[in-house]
Amino acid sequence: MTLNVKPRGRYFEDFEIGEEIVSPARTITLTDIVNFACLSGDFNEVHTNFEYCKTTQFGEPIAHGPLVYSVMAGLQYASGVNDGTLIALLQIDEWKMLNPVKHGDTIRLRARVLEKKESSKGDRGVVKFLRQCVKSDGTIAQEMKATMLFRMRPKA
Repeated sequence: MTLNVKPRGRYFEDFEIGEEIVSPARTITLTDIVNFACLSGDFNEVHTNFEYCKTTQFGEPIAHGPLVYSVMAGLQYASGVNDGTLIALLQIDEWKMLNPVKHGDTIRLRARVLEKKESSKGDRGVVKFLRQCVKSDGTIAQEMKATMLFRMRPKA
C-alpha cells in the first residue's frame, strides 16, 4: 500500500520577494543551554558558569550562538514553510550575533524573502532569506542571509 502524503510546505513558486514569514514562538530554557553544551562539547563558562557570568556584561549564562541558530531552523520548520518541499540549505552569509539570548527569552524567526531564482534543472529553485531571531521585546538577537533550495510545484 502506498500513501501519497501531500507536503504542507511551500513550493518555490509560493514565495514572493519582500514577503515576511513569522514563526511560532519558543522560550529558550536553561535546560536547552545545558543540553546544547553537552551535545556540542562547548562548556565555555559564558554558557555554563553563573558565578563567572556575574563578572560579564551578561550577568548570567547566555545561549550558544549555534543553539539559537538551530532553534531558528526548527522554528522555520514549525511554521510549515519547509515541510516536504525544502531540498537543502545551500549557504549562510553575514551571520551576526547582535544581542544575547538568555534562558527565559522567548524568540521567533522572522524571514523576509530577498531573492528567488529557478535552477537550470527546472524542478527546483533557490530562495534567499534575511533571517532574524527576534526576542519578545522586539530586539534582534541574530541575523543572517540564508540561501535555500526548494522544490517546484509538480507538473500536473
